[in-house]
Amino acid sequence: MTYKVSKSDEEWRKELSSEEYAVLRQAGTERAWTGELLDEKRTGVYRCRACDAELFRSDTKFDSHCGWPSFYSPLAGDSVELIEDRSLGMVRTEVRCATCGSHLGHVFEDAPQTPTGDRFCMNSVSLTFEES
Repeated sequence: MTYKVSKSDEEWRKELSSEEYAVLRQAGTERAWTGELLDEKRTGVYRCRACDAELFRSDTKFDSHCGWPSFYSPLAGDSVELIEDRSLGMVRTEVRCATCGSHLGHVFEDAPQTPTGDRFCMNSVSLTFEES
C-alpha cells in the first residue's frame, strides 16, 4: 500500500527512538500500565507519533482497565486502517495509521459500555497528545 507519508527504513530509524521504532514500524507492543498517555484526562487530540496525523479525540477515550489507552472510535473518515493480524497464534485486528502505515495497536469488539462496542487499544508510544 502507498501512504501519503512514506519514508525509508533508515529515515524512520533516524527519526524515532528505538522503542518508538519497535512499536510503530515493527508492530511491537509496549508493556501494559507503562505508557505515558494511559492516565491522560485532558481535552485534546491524539496524533500519530510518526507522522503527526490526527487519529483520536479525548471525548472517545475511556478507562478499559487493560493497561493501554483505549478509545471507542477513531476520528471520522479514514484516519486509521484495520488489518487482519494472525501473529502470536491468534486472529486480531491491527490498527495502523492510514497516513504513514505505522502500527498503533489493536481493536477489539469487547466494550459493550461504549457507544460502538469497540476498544481501540493503542500503545502510548505510538501517539502524541495535543491539549485543546
